Amino acid sequence: MVIAVLADIVGSRRLDDRTAAQRILDDTIARVEKDLPLAQHPLVPTVGDEQQGIYRDLESAMVSLLMIQLALPDGLAFRFGIGVGEVRAVDSVHGELADGPGWYAARAAIETVHAREGRAVPRTRTWIVGAPGQDEVMESTIAASNAYLLVRDELVGVMNERERRLTYGRLLGRSQHDLAAEEGISQPSVSKSLRNAGSAALLEGLVALQGASA
Repeated sequence: MVIAVLADIVGSRRLDDRTAAQRILDDTIARVEKDLPLAQHPLVPTVGDEQQGIYRDLESAMVSLLMIQLALPDGLAFRFGIGVGEVRAVDSVHGELADGPGWYAARAAIETVHAREGRAVPRTRTWIVGAPGQDEVMESTIAASNAYLLVRDELVGVMNERERRLTYGRLLGRSQHDLAAEEGISQPSVSKSLRNAGSAALLEGLVALQGASA
C-alpha cells in the first residue's frame, strides 16, 4: 500500500513573491530527493497552494517530509497531510487526476493540521489519517506516529536555520566535523547546537519508530 501526501504552503497569502517562493519549494523538494530518494512520485504543485506526492511506505514519507521541513529557509513552511490507503489515477479531459481513499485520508489529515494550528499546538505541521479498513497493526502504527509527529513538529518549529541545516546533515549521516567545516564553526559548537535543538532525540525517535513498525 502506498502513501498519499498533500502539502500546502503556510501563510501563502502573506508571501511577498509567490513565484520566487515556489521556486525555493521546488528546489528544496528536488534537493531532498537527490540526497535521499524516497518518493515514488515527489511532491509537485497541483492547484492553488497545494502539492501532491506518493511514497512507498509510511516511514519513507515521514523521513522525506522531515527533510523538507529541515531544508526550507525561515519564512517558508509546508503543512503535510499523510493518507494511508489505496490511491489511483483517473483519466479525464483535464488530464490525470488523483483519486482513491488514500487521497481522501490525506485531505482529512491536512484539515486536522489546520484545526490543530488554531488551538493548543500552533506548530503542528504534519498528521496521518488512515482510510477505513486499516488493520490493528496499521492503526497502532498511525497512532504512535502521530504522537511522534506532534513532538517532532514542535522541535523543528523552534529551530533556527543553522540548527535545521545541522540536523539535516546528521540525518544523512554526516559527521559533526564535516558539518563544522561547512558552517565555519568548531565541532563543539556543532555539538552544542544539536544538543540545544533536541536533534538527537528527534532522530533517535524516528529510528525507534521505524524499528517498531518493521
